[in-house]
Amino acid sequence: MKLKTLTTAMILATVPMTGAFAAALDRSGQSISAFLQPGNYFEAGISVLDPDVSGKTIAALGSQKTGDMAGDYYFPSAALKLQPTKNFSFGLIYDQPFGADAEYKSTVGFTSPTLGNTEVEVDTQNLAVILGYQPTENFNIYGGGVYQTIKGNVKLRGAAYGGAAAFGGYNASIKEDSAAGWLAGFAYQIPEIALKASITYRSEVEHSVAVDESSVGTGQLTAVMNNPALAGANATGETDITTPQSVNLDFQTGIMANTVAFANVRWVNWKDFSIRPYAFGVASKLAGPAVGKPDGFDLVAYTDDQWSANVGVGRKLNDQWAGNVSVGWDSGAGNPVTTLGPTEGYWNVGLGVQYSPTPATFIAGGVKYFWLGDAKAQSGAQFDTANYVAEFEGNDALAYGLKIGYKF
Repeated sequence: MKLKTLTTAMILATVPMTGAFAAALDRSGQSISAFLQPGNYFEAGISVLDPDVSGKTIAALGSQKTGDMAGDYYFPSAALKLQPTKNFSFGLIYDQPFGADAEYKSTVGFTSPTLGNTEVEVDTQNLAVILGYQPTENFNIYGGGVYQTIKGNVKLRGAAYGGAAAFGGYNASIKEDSAAGWLAGFAYQIPEIALKASITYRSEVEHSVAVDESSVGTGQLTAVMNNPALAGANATGETDITTPQSVNLDFQTGIMANTVAFANVRWVNWKDFSIRPYAFGVASKLAGPAVGKPDGFDLVAYTDDQWSANVGVGRKLNDQWAGNVSVGWDSGAGNPVTTLGPTEGYWNVGLGVQYSPTPATFIAGGVKYFWLGDAKAQSGAQFDTANYVAEFEGNDALAYGLKIGYKF
């Protein structure tokens, strides 16, 4: 069985949005597959997510409906891979690996004032520069540097954050910051049977960000958030944000004529991730003893690492058409989880199709439906306890994407 001609066709037929609604802030899935394509190669794509996430506050906060708090979003990606010699390759991969977009709208009679007008938006961009060495046709050793930017905005409102006298008036604007990281990996392939396996490690990326913080609330904590010097701290200070390390394991193999099976497993170290803006942190140390946290607490943190998997089968129908079906699972990053992203993992099913008008070009598209895991949502002050302010159940999301590619 000779499947060499299928290797590219089947991988490219996979749905373009592998990690569209993953745990915590994970968004793109950080695929390396474009760099492992044979010869010279270019691709560009866009993925769109339409989630529906709603819940209800606990009885002590009025059993109020939250309304749909998850915003629609899209993220582009692009990759260029060059093979200047038989043994050396070069690649550029652009994606937006982490992000968040949520808003609790305050509409009287429908949306909870307990959370109403709370908002979060986080955006990152990654550009990876990769060099690969292929000592033989079967092996590929690669590594490179990563340039990453991050920016965002957060606004907390309502009784869920202690009201106006605590953190219910907090604002933070995270100015865009850039920092560097690295990646390394190893791939093995047997083209004759369409077998390809790779493992890729991505490092943490450490940002030190100037965050504009303020509060429109009342009382001592508000005064400290507007001026940390009132608590004996520096008037201003930088905030450390470290995006997590991760490992991706990818595998595909021919299983019969014109058919391949594929799988991806991803681990992301969310357990060690947290955000504690400087002025917020100073105020949280004042409020912490009352909630059993004498050292203060974080704005966002997670209790578990994320594991996710995607498996499927792709088939070449003829010289121009190929398609696939897939099933995906994500563990989530703990439960209870932050009110700024109140779901715990997912199951999904996906369909993908690819059309190749010429041997060198293709257009691929796909759709995935997500069953989002039920979760209890908690504020930062409740982190790592069983306490929570709202429950989110029966939610879902629809993701779809488009990718174009050129082999040259």
